[in-house]
Amino acid sequence: MPGFSDYEKYDGLGLAELVRKKEVTALELCEEAILRMDRINPKINAVIYRMDDAARVAARGPIPQGPFSGVPFLCKDLVSAIAGVPMTKGSKACRDYVPTQDSEMARRYRASGLIVLGKTNTPEFGLMGITEPELHGPTRNPWNLDRTPGGSSGGSGAAIAAGIVPMASGGDGGGSIRIPSSCCGLFGLKPTRGRNPLGPESGEVWQGAEVEGVIHGADPGAPCLLPMPERPFLEDAGQDPRKLKIGFTLQSPLKANVDPACIQAVQDAAKLLESLGHRVEEASPDIDGEAVARCYFMLYFGEVAADIEELKSIVGRPLNHHDTEDTTWALNLLGKTFSAGDFVLARRQWNTFSRHMAKFHETYDLYMTPTIASLPPRIGEMKQKPSEQFLLNIINSLNLGGLLKATGIADVMATKGLSKMPFTQLANLTGQPAMSVPLHWSEEGLPCGVQFIGRFGEESLLLQLGGQLERAAPWFDKRPEI
Repeated sequence: MPGFSDYEKYDGLGLAELVRKKEVTALELCEEAILRMDRINPKINAVIYRMDDAARVAARGPIPQGPFSGVPFLCKDLVSAIAGVPMTKGSKACRDYVPTQDSEMARRYRASGLIVLGKTNTPEFGLMGITEPELHGPTRNPWNLDRTPGGSSGGSGAAIAAGIVPMASGGDGGGSIRIPSSCCGLFGLKPTRGRNPLGPESGEVWQGAEVEGVIHGADPGAPCLLPMPERPFLEDAGQDPRKLKIGFTLQSPLKANVDPACIQAVQDAAKLLESLGHRVEEASPDIDGEAVARCYFMLYFGEVAADIEELKSIVGRPLNHHDTEDTTWALNLLGKTFSAGDFVLARRQWNTFSRHMAKFHETYDLYMTPTIASLPPRIGEMKQKPSEQFLLNIINSLNLGGLLKATGIADVMATKGLSKMPFTQLANLTGQPAMSVPLHWSEEGLPCGVQFIGRFGEESLLLQLGGQLERAAPWFDKRPEI
């Protein structure tokens, strides 16, 4: 069956409107997305599990009536369980895991009318800011196939940038939506903690706002839930914000190098904001960036150890270092070297950081930074050196987590991981909403995102500004040649 040749001219909302007007059918959109997967995915390895037949059945209807009825969609292979569909989490430990029921997010996506075409690639357990799992192989950036699309929602980001789908799911525990959005030239929003478990990754602010509205609300039984917004998020994206006071920085919180292109992205954004009537000045919150990194990694190590422990129930047996990638197992061992008291103390630092950000927001409406500190890294660039890998293998084989601390390998792993991506973790610890906006492309033609962090609960202001920036400096028609 033929597809729809004008597919890339529309975002998700536009495609849904065409379906509602019967100018195109959901099945035609589905077939077009499948054709694009056939042609493009072998080049970028964004989609690791295809659901062509199930998608065609869903597209034939009946389709739930929602804002995205009939629009093709992809789910990250980590956070959206779909009954009967393999969910590997990027790990060979889960290669045979098939959920028996839909997750709450998968249910909400389908209820909005989205047609799920498959699952996208992710690093093992979503742990890295790149997408190069050993199980499925690396995902490549459509803007430059030698570069990463970022992570951990890199498969979703690459699929959108390449024009396979207009939007896809992601999750953001340390930058996993904002980092791929920056690397792939997309809009990405991390919601306020408690708004919902996930967030949208999309080509435009408009459809990102509408997706956010569709999936708003915590899972049943979640520990916190914000009240419903005063008005639909989509309305916010179409309304200019008041005149804002915005503080920005060009400096890495870890005192590491920031690529000139990323600096230029913020400087250009500052000029654009001023031209729109906003007040912009260089200012940062009184927060020790290295303390943020230490806190983040303490929690990160602990979460990995907990994840590995929980996987026993999925695989039906205890795991060992042969079941995961070497770096993952090392993080698991590190997590076990810290006490419960260490973990609680790290959690308590959230409040300290939040108070400092609240103080900053007494003066500034938003905090602007580069989304990441480098151009998208080259494939393989962030892997361990052979000497580090050799020692890691020995430590993992003997379960010597304490030795990772003593030898300094843990510090090297942490520094390497955050040196190129040091700006996103703060908003995860404080729980604030943050967005990455594609406002700059380097001389090499690579996207450089600009991050904005808002007050707790104020996605509306971010979406208002995002919509204003998109109207002032449109990016939807900027497409990689692939």
